[in-house]
Amino acid sequence: MKLLFLHRFKDVEGVEREFGGAERQLVDLVCGLQSRGHPVTLVTFYPGGGMLADAARTGVRIISLDKTGRWDLPGFLFRLLRVLRRERPDVVHGYLGLANSLLAVTRPIHRAKVVWGIRASDIDLSRYHWVARVDAWLERRLSRLPDLIIANSHAGKRHAAGLGYPTAKMIVIPNGVDLTRFQRDEILRQRVRAEWGVRPEELLIGRIGRIDPQKDQPTFLEAAARVAAARADVRFVIVGNDQFGEQDEITPLVERLGLGDRLIWAGHRSDMAAVHSAFDLCVSSSAFGEGTPNVLVEAMACGTPCVTTDVGDSAQAVGNLGIVVPRRDPAALADGILAALDGPVDRAALRAHVADQFSIEHLVASTESALLELRPSSGQGSRAPVVQS
Repeated sequence: MKLLFLHRFKDVEGVEREFGGAERQLVDLVCGLQSRGHPVTLVTFYPGGGMLADAARTGVRIISLDKTGRWDLPGFLFRLLRVLRRERPDVVHGYLGLANSLLAVTRPIHRAKVVWGIRASDIDLSRYHWVARVDAWLERRLSRLPDLIIANSHAGKRHAAGLGYPTAKMIVIPNGVDLTRFQRDEILRQRVRAEWGVRPEELLIGRIGRIDPQKDQPTFLEAAARVAAARADVRFVIVGNDQFGEQDEITPLVERLGLGDRLIWAGHRSDMAAVHSAFDLCVSSSAFGEGTPNVLVEAMACGTPCVTTDVGDSAQAVGNLGIVVPRRDPAALADGILAALDGPVDRAALRAHVADQFSIEHLVASTESALLELRPSSGQGSRAPVVQS
């Protein structure tokens, strides 16, 4: 089965940014499918970096469409059509928004089965650029064209169904974590904490995610101030890039809360297993839009306990091993953090939970099975496979 995946791998302005959870999942997925004997081509809007090199080393073909910016449309579309016509894949798989829509409308060119990937739930589009709203509108209007829609969360599937996406074509396949990459490392823990100036006796509470309205860092900061007032032995760190200068808007809040040197702004990190190992507690404060948050399952794979807001499939991700609180409620989040700090930590159980429900092997095998169901030789034509739980 010859597969072609299409993804942006940069933002709408064409400015290189931190590769996040969706990109890491895509690279792990295509590498896994390639290793199972399916020739995979990964087509990107823009030239990529080290993460794409990881895929290339496994045999995945990488093709960049060399988009130069938002308004580079005619040349970009011409190059995409040329690639689709030349590659002649059996299945084309979009990964988010515009990539999904492009593969649907170009079907007369590539004549392949079309698969969409949905990785979010109730995104508040009013908080973002108009281009994002146009992308969402277009995807919604075209949602009956793909043969299969794969959501990475039940919340994402429900939200899409509420927008009119055809439920008969939708299945859920949760994210997968590479347990060989994400595991607790005490040496790396000490190294990262020393880099940040965190003393051995201090408890480090981390929030990972780009500085973005979806991630709701202000609620995390307000909760942190409450926790800091209750305990003198805690420090806080925010890990993630600040592509659009959102940190400048948050800085006055940090000053008003008086967090001072109790808060570390770590910026973008690529050594996420080391970062999770450095944490004593991982917190997700998201206000909307999450599917299955990678940050939670990666933290648990490293044996780090989690507190999360009830957004997307976050509650299902942590199960009964984490603490779940309402969104946009700093007092509840602070109470959850304090309870987690005082509670027992069963690192083996956290890792076993991820291995059982969120392994990369499950992600690859489930996706392979769903894509194979689309082959005409299966006698089922474009009928979508049975929805997975």
